[in-house]
Amino acid sequence: MAKAYLVGGGVAALAAAAFLIRDGGFDGEDIHLFEERRRIGGSLDTDGTAADGGAPPARVMPASEYPCTHDLFSAIPSLDDPGVSVAQRMSAGRGDSAPGDVARLVGGDGEIVGTRSMGFTERDRLELVRCLATPERHLDGRRIGDCFGEHFFTTTFWFLWSSTFAFQPWHSAIEFRRSLRRFLHLFPELPSLSGVHRARRDAYGFLVRPLTDWLLAHGVTLHTGCHVTDLGLAPGRARTRVERIHLSRDGRDERIEVARGDLVLVTLGSLTDAAGHGSHTAAPPPRPHRSDAWLLWHRLARGRDDFGDPAVFDKHIKESRFASFTVTTGDPAFRTALERCAGGEGGRLTFTASNWLLTIAAGPGRPEGVTWWGYALRPGRAGDHTPKPMTMCSGREILDEVLHHLPLDASLAARVRETSTVVPCLMPYVTSPLLARRRDDRPAVVPEGSVNLAFIGQFAEVPDDVTFTVEYSVRTARTAVAGLLGLDARPPAVHKAHRDPRVLAAAVETMHQR
Repeated sequence: MAKAYLVGGGVAALAAAAFLIRDGGFDGEDIHLFEERRRIGGSLDTDGTAADGGAPPARVMPASEYPCTHDLFSAIPSLDDPGVSVAQRMSAGRGDSAPGDVARLVGGDGEIVGTRSMGFTERDRLELVRCLATPERHLDGRRIGDCFGEHFFTTTFWFLWSSTFAFQPWHSAIEFRRSLRRFLHLFPELPSLSGVHRARRDAYGFLVRPLTDWLLAHGVTLHTGCHVTDLGLAPGRARTRVERIHLSRDGRDERIEVARGDLVLVTLGSLTDAAGHGSHTAAPPPRPHRSDAWLLWHRLARGRDDFGDPAVFDKHIKESRFASFTVTTGDPAFRTALERCAGGEGGRLTFTASNWLLTIAAGPGRPEGVTWWGYALRPGRAGDHTPKPMTMCSGREILDEVLHHLPLDASLAARVRETSTVVPCLMPYVTSPLLARRRDDRPAVVPEGSVNLAFIGQFAEVPDDVTFTVEYSVRTARTAVAGLLGLDARPPAVHKAHRDPRVLAAAVETMHQR
């Protein structure tokens, strides 16, 4: 029987294993997954203790928009009730959507910023329409800032879109265009995010644990603490075939011979590689340990023009880093005030005048005790209250910066300081999939001429779809399995909101509201 070897322990590899069993007819015992870390979950591995920090709640889209994810999880039992699938829980999340946030943006004076108008000038509208209509090939290598004037980045729309999807002006114009076309229907709902479902668990508990349990029940072997260092390819370029896998386990080198008919699926890169946690009294380490997640891609791409260019994504840390923090407290007063201001559980506030471009939110998280959380899109700048970059701040200093931007009375602010423990986390590569790139910088899921090798995850190319989503990882997995096995059942088409006349009309109306 053929065997399948999966490199990486994130959602892409877990989904690939499930598709191999469901669509490819593989026995679970013939599937081996290798993960460098001690736990499965990849970038969604946010399990831990309150002292380590927690996770923001999972956000999922309706089935029409994330069809691959819903299709996969339709057969995966949920943790809460084995008789109910995870996909059914996703659909139930519609009831957890906010009907309309009371507030979404907070200005420099602590006042709520109105979001009825997107703040566009006529030039902003023309530039946005031009970006939507420009063929993708004409945006090759361009940044968002190359397509818009300075005013666009001060609009209400930009603050809402960038804080929701983590875009920066220096990110890829291609990815920005894809996100606009993919999620154009969210224009009228952008202030409230009412089109986004909210899960009552974090992404790890909501998606990873049920899927992992299902795979283990089917006999899949998960090799943790075991990282693949290189692949041995057969000579010649006409037909790419993996002949052996080189890996390291507990400090010892091993080699696996890949038989004809066996498959190798490789997760490229890592969004949360080298993530470093600080504490309430200490900043995250300035140079956290880096794994081999990127090194494998560099080795594979050396001397080849069909395996992409990892340097485009892992050599620009100042443009891809992301800082977050979680807050644990036994006093519900601040969370209650935040939910009241932000329109309920899961609502979020973005401080438009913040040098760090801070966003905070209340919502269910893991582990227990984490009651609110936040992130910064510009952590390299000095704070408005704390005169140093967020990357160099302890949890206490970050809390002081947040409280500086909120119009709280002195007694409540004092209670928050006394009862809160803040854990910061610095992640160098989180927004790396969004960096400016050319079309060939990401390899095809199944490179032309490949016999048994496929690439999965956020850095494999899927035309039209938007990276930085769970759907993207799941879609690459299904594409890889179908492509390598020659299956007729291909992934469903990417949702294209911009082709719906009703969506276009609503978006145009939103763009012109004053």
